[in-house]
Amino acid sequence: MKIKDIVRILNAEILFADEKMLETEVNSACASDMMSDVLAFVKDQAVLITGLCNPQVVRTAVMMDMVCIVLVRGKQPDEIMLKLASEKRIAMLSSPLRMFGACGLLYEAGLKPEG
Repeated sequence: MKIKDIVRILNAEILFADEKMLETEVNSACASDMMSDVLAFVKDQAVLITGLCNPQVVRTAVMMDMVCIVLVRGKQPDEIMLKLASEKRIAMLSSPLRMFGACGLLYEAGLKPEG
């Protein structure tokens, strides 16, 4: 699945991503509002789905080599968070869906968790 497919499936707004980034292939995702859990338990996940909206989310995604962050519940990042995502070249999307629904749609479309 490509990031552009995630945009379509989740009816997401592209907050930061260029055409090349939208063509990036992703094979797995994780969802959490606790960045400590992401750091402790996530391996080989390309997409982070979260309702947490602060720069630490981007820093966590960088540490875990993720390529895309999806903010759920229509959350919008502040300028600092968006600037950090652009500097680190991590696509950032915002979906009106709740986390559970977003995860279910992506799973149904073929995006799987680790394992």
